[in-house]
Amino acid sequence: MKLTGERPMQGQTPDSLLALHTAGYREVRARLGPGRFLDVGCGLGDESVGFTGDGRDVIGVDYDPATAASAVHTHGREGLRAICADGSILGLRSDAFDHVCSSHLIEHFVDPEHHVREVSRVLAPGGTAFFITPNAPADFENPYHVYLFEPDDLRAMLGRHFKKVEVHGLDATPVVKADFEQRRAMAQKLLRLDPLGLRHRLPREAYVWLHATGRRVAYRFTNTDQTGGRSGITDDEFFLTDEIDPSTLVLFAVCSDPID
Repeated sequence: MKLTGERPMQGQTPDSLLALHTAGYREVRARLGPGRFLDVGCGLGDESVGFTGDGRDVIGVDYDPATAASAVHTHGREGLRAICADGSILGLRSDAFDHVCSSHLIEHFVDPEHHVREVSRVLAPGGTAFFITPNAPADFENPYHVYLFEPDDLRAMLGRHFKKVEVHGLDATPVVKADFEQRRAMAQKLLRLDPLGLRHRLPREAYVWLHATGRRVAYRFTNTDQTGGRSGITDDEFFLTDEIDPSTLVLFAVCSDPID
């Protein structure tokens, strides 16, 4: 699978970013019971497979056919099923799932309301949906992130589709936040090579290619001690909080009572 820096990949993505994703899924898992679970944006299924067992039927969704197929090939024997679909047009039966997770996906839609509406539609009455997304002030420049949220913005959008919405922060220890700040400083150094902002005048495809190439090069030179568990950073360094400020890394929303 090609490394773009956006899709989490074991041995390629920095430990801190993998741990951030794992921590989000950990908090989802802690709030689940048995039933049908849908993971929209499952990627390679490395996190989705952790929901199998305990009376759950787990289905992943990814927009890329090869990625969905790889998830099944790797984790199918453990009970993970996956389909290829667009997160804004799921093509699944309404009221079909007891739990739905959208982890680090909503920020990829130009108009994320369609995605939220689809999650609400496929969620059964009495079910719970989870949305995990970067906190806008803490996010790096990223051409894949086209719609960023602050807490009130996310709460307002979700409130149009769910009667009950809670928005928490997913934050980290000072050691991990320093790791993120170091990566942010490196990104800012690279961006200073384009003082006129010419990258924003490129066609989107060229901008995305430039960003992905830059990440691959940066990871090659900086990840020697940051991947494969060598950094020592795990999901234990992350925690939920209701004290959200501009440095809080991620927003974690819990929604129930879908509105028809």
